[in-house]
Amino acid sequence: MSEKMLNLPAEALQTFLTELFHRAGLNEVDAAFHAQALVQTNLWGIDSHGTLRVPIYIKRMRSGAINVSPNVHKLRGGLALEVWDGDDGAGFIVARDTMRRAIEMAQQYGIGAVGVVRSNHFGAAGLYARMAAEQGLIGICMTNVVPNIVAPGGSKPITGNNPIAFAVPTYKEFPFVLDISLSSIAGGKLLLASQNREKIPLDWATDAQGRPTDDPDVAFKGFLLPVGGYKGLGLSYVVDILAGLITGGVFQYGMKGMYHYPDDPSLTGHFMIVINPQDLIDLEDMKARMAEFYQTIKTAPMWDESRAMMLPGEIEYRTEQERLKTGIPLQENLLSELKALGDELGVANTLAAP
Repeated sequence: MSEKMLNLPAEALQTFLTELFHRAGLNEVDAAFHAQALVQTNLWGIDSHGTLRVPIYIKRMRSGAINVSPNVHKLRGGLALEVWDGDDGAGFIVARDTMRRAIEMAQQYGIGAVGVVRSNHFGAAGLYARMAAEQGLIGICMTNVVPNIVAPGGSKPITGNNPIAFAVPTYKEFPFVLDISLSSIAGGKLLLASQNREKIPLDWATDAQGRPTDDPDVAFKGFLLPVGGYKGLGLSYVVDILAGLITGGVFQYGMKGMYHYPDDPSLTGHFMIVINPQDLIDLEDMKARMAEFYQTIKTAPMWDESRAMMLPGEIEYRTEQERLKTGIPLQENLLSELKALGDELGVANTLAAP
């Protein structure tokens, strides 16, 4: 049986999480951003990367695995390519600051790229790619992950599911956003299935010996399968090269997963790329061509007339509009865990469902 769900207003959830992160050590600005990023992810319907992750983030902040006052700074590079040190900070804060830097460079040089070393889990990659799209730019964000994918038929993980996101302004209600991990599913979906006490499809993950399983708890101790077989496997290698190898950061087995090593910094790497299309094309021309691109997709015929063609990012937009009205659904046991954390840290409870 699935866990009982309760709907919470986004504003109340964000208020609670902001204070929770602040009490865990983040300054007020960073706490508010961290909370807003998680609530926004839930609003998009990406629940595997939203509030579900709060308990492990708080645990790691309190243990020192996440540096709550990092000195995020440039290490080396020049012109439009730099490498920054995240100083073991919260991935959300490190990624925010380094994407801002990539945006600055793109505005100056037409393109900007920032590699990041010594960071931690940063949630949904689309959060940061969208930052560029909001400025009329094209954003690309990727991160490496401790190896958790087995090659088809393999019995040992060889690479991470290494998420990558692309965001392009459409000049309409929502940007074009492709945000994917390179496993059949994101690891957070196993956690979500476990929380909901649900079985998973056999092509999602394996047990610790590399054999397919439908039990999310068994899979959580095992490995993920790559999306698209060897195609996804190869792309995950590329992300690890960009986000870890060429930056001088860790790659492959150099990282420490936050669940297996909750008291140690993850040493995660990121890579941000921002492109300024106005260095290549007039803004009005870009808008007209993007409108044509948008319309071509939206009007493409479908044999199932009950369904509609959607752009990447459209489902998230529609889900956000609905959840702003009805609230964000959270598992009852997760709410209990959040309330307990709030009691420990002296945070007033604003989590009552309407």
